[in-house]
Amino acid sequence: MAKPTGFMEYPRENAADRAPQERIGDWNEFHLPFLEDKLIVQGARCMDCGIPFCHSGVIINGMASGCPINNLIPEWNDLVYRGLWKQALERLLKTNNFPEFTARVCPAPCEGSCTLGIHNPPVTIKNIEYAIIEKGFAEGWIHPAPPAVRTGKQVAVIGSGPAGLACADQLNKAGHLVTVFERADRVGGLLTYGIPNMKLEKGIVQRRVDLMTAEGVRFMTNTEVGRNYPADELLQNFDAVVLCAGATQPRDLPIEGRNLGGIHFAVDYLTGNTRRLLGRSVVGGGRSVPFISAEDKDVIVIGGGDTGTDCVATALRQNCRSLIQLEIMPRPADTRQADNPWPEWPKVFSVSYGQEEFEALYGHDPRRFLTSPKRFIGGVDGNVSELHTAEVQWAKDAQGRFVPQDVPGSEQVLPAQLVLLAMGFLGPEEKLAAALGVDRDERSNVKAEYGKYATSIAGIFSAGDMRRGQSLVVWAINEGRGAARECDRYLMGETTLP
Repeated sequence: MAKPTGFMEYPRENAADRAPQERIGDWNEFHLPFLEDKLIVQGARCMDCGIPFCHSGVIINGMASGCPINNLIPEWNDLVYRGLWKQALERLLKTNNFPEFTARVCPAPCEGSCTLGIHNPPVTIKNIEYAIIEKGFAEGWIHPAPPAVRTGKQVAVIGSGPAGLACADQLNKAGHLVTVFERADRVGGLLTYGIPNMKLEKGIVQRRVDLMTAEGVRFMTNTEVGRNYPADELLQNFDAVVLCAGATQPRDLPIEGRNLGGIHFAVDYLTGNTRRLLGRSVVGGGRSVPFISAEDKDVIVIGGGDTGTDCVATALRQNCRSLIQLEIMPRPADTRQADNPWPEWPKVFSVSYGQEEFEALYGHDPRRFLTSPKRFIGGVDGNVSELHTAEVQWAKDAQGRFVPQDVPGSEQVLPAQLVLLAMGFLGPEEKLAAALGVDRDERSNVKAEYGKYATSIAGIFSAGDMRRGQSLVVWAINEGRGAARECDRYLMGETTLP
């Protein structure tokens, strides 16, 4: 245990971010490093519980409780407290292939189930993870380590998001020759084009890709299976295939006026902006995503999740005229409610970086809760000019299900020249699964049992959002590692992969 009385002696202290007024003037990462002596104190707050719920990784009431990749959190907290940073890095990398990603973009379900969080603010697990991995790179402890022996088996991994990268990394460690197919012009999937640069700088992604390349993983960009690489050649050229192409079909909003100009999916908006920052003209795979600017426009973001927040932060940096973020759900409570006990994920009100930036500029939160879009109105130019909304209340229907109902007389008219739909994703695109002929479930995901990952076709596996639907980066890593283990077992008859 780091320090038996540490959790009683030391308060939680978060690492600082750059001031909102400063960071909205650029696209650089907004996180700041934490002083080492302060990190040691934060590590001392870990209680080293008899049952460490922080790395349990179970689903309770549909939400992750604890770390889905079972990070050995109390162990590396203790090592940081003792100043044993290299050993802390070794423990961290035992379960997590990419701590530099999760430490930046994971919502930290580990902290939501921290035992200390029952009665005090939880341990700053995410900050400590960030410090460990960045110190590892800074000190030169992380370097290419290709496998000593190659099996001669060749595996194709389709998709280079977090699931695909984790799968490729593990299979390469097992000695297989791994080729990763990516239809875009850069490796990383949503890590590259789905998450803005200020949240995850693309140099951080490229640093890991370069390391994997040096270890023997082959990346083929601008290569889309089923378009410029025949799907039927995969099992001819490779001993196994793992599908990790994500859930990239965005949820639409089929209301009146949807066909007007100026209404875009959030993923296209974010992709186009990142592409421009990187000096790219196309994303790859034959797809040309336009740059969409919010400059001097009234912007409405529909959706209250992480992607919606990313749109808020991006529009602010593009100097929008005004911005409103709509959320159909009610405002969460400030503290845990009786029906949301520890160690469940705490469904409490929070302010993410985008809302924090907006509030610093305008003095209030951009979100409007319990609000539903009803119809778009356009101008003579064919572009959207207004969004009509209504307040809603949630009530049970005839079947006993809670559904939103419009509040009479609550309709409002909002000016809008740019509307961004950030309402999540329905599932994977149909083309790849259809080309390979794998079975799909009722939600259109590739059908493969969790823990086994085998599809209906021998030698083809699936993991991540393509198998489970839209989820967290940390779940994608979990599944990528699991699919690699089962693929290795298929190829070799046994496996030593965790």
